[in-house]
Amino acid sequence: MKAVVGFMVILLGVSHGVETHCDGRHDGAQCYGALGGTVDIQLMDSTSEISRYQLLKNSLKILDVREKMILSNTIVHRSVFFPSNGTFRITNLSRTDSGDYTLQTFDSDGKSSGVQILQLFFQAPVSSVLLVSECLSQGERRVSCSSEGGDSPQYSWTLDGRTLTDAEILSGNMKTNVITLKQHVSGHLACSVKNLVSKVSKEQRLSTCGFIFINCTSVNGTQVSGWVYEANNILCIEPTTEPSTTPQTAVVVVVAAVCAQRKKQNSKTKEEENDQEEIFADLRVVKQQAKQLEKRAELEFCRVKCSKRPRQTEPTIDDCLYVNVHKFR
Repeated sequence: MKAVVGFMVILLGVSHGVETHCDGRHDGAQCYGALGGTVDIQLMDSTSEISRYQLLKNSLKILDVREKMILSNTIVHRSVFFPSNGTFRITNLSRTDSGDYTLQTFDSDGKSSGVQILQLFFQAPVSSVLLVSECLSQGERRVSCSSEGGDSPQYSWTLDGRTLTDAEILSGNMKTNVITLKQHVSGHLACSVKNLVSKVSKEQRLSTCGFIFINCTSVNGTQVSGWVYEANNILCIEPTTEPSTTPQTAVVVVVAAVCAQRKKQNSKTKEEENDQEEIFADLRVVKQQAKQLEKRAELEFCRVKCSKRPRQTEPTIDDCLYVNVHKFR
C-alpha cells in the first residue's frame, strides 16, 4: 500500500496573493492550492542526472524536458519550470488545474526509469466570516456563522479560547454553522471557518439574555425551579435579611425594655392611688350624709314621741337626757 505524503504551506491573503508550496517528490503526495493563487510543485531534488522527464495531467502531456531543455509546455502563459531545483510553478490557478499529475523519468537510452503520482486540489479560499447572535424566548442564544466564498467550509467554535462543551451547547455541535447556547453561557465566542487552503475566524463578546435560574418557593407556596427573565421575576418570595444583633445592642434593648416596663408599672400605681383617694373621698361624703340622716331621724322620732304624750304631763329628766344625748351624738 502506498504511503500518502504531502507538505503544504499556505500564506493567507486575498485569493490572487495566495501562494502554496507542494512537495511532490514522493509518490502519492497530495497538494492543495487556492483558486486564483499560485502553487510551486517541487518535482525532484535535481535534474542533472536525469536525461529526460515529462509531466502529464490526466494522461495529457503538459511539460517535456530533455537535458535541461524545455521541449514543450502547454500552459506556458501561466507556468514556469526551474531546472536548477526541479520546481514547476503554476499561477492563476483554476478548478480545471485539479487532478492527478504523473511524473515520468527516462534514462539516456530512453527507457522509463521511474513513475510517481501527484494529486492536486484547488479550492476557493474563505474570504470573510459573519457572526450573528439572537436571544430566544427562554433565554437561550442562537448563533449563526456564515462565510463568504470558500469551497467545502468547515466550522469550529471556541469560548474564551477553549472548545465549547456539551454542557454549554443546547443544540447543534462543534461542526455546524448554527448552534444554540444555554442560558448561562457568556464570554468571547469565536467561529472559525476553514477549508484545505484557508482559515478565517470571527469573534464576538456574548452576555446572557437577562435570564436567571431560580429554585425557590412562589407566593402561593409552590416550589419553582427554572429559568426566568430577571426583570419580570414575580414567581419567588424574596428572602428577607434579618439585621445582625451585637451583644452591645442586645444589652441596650433589654435595658430599654426594663425601663419601659417599670415606667408602665409606676404609671399604673399612680393611677390606682388616685382612684383609691377618690373612692375614700366619696366614702367620707357618704358617711357624713348618713350621719346627718341618722340625726334627723332621731330628732323626728323624738318629736313624734313627745307629741303623743298628754300636754299636762311634763317631760321627765330621763326623756330629756335621752334626747340630748342623741342630739349631740
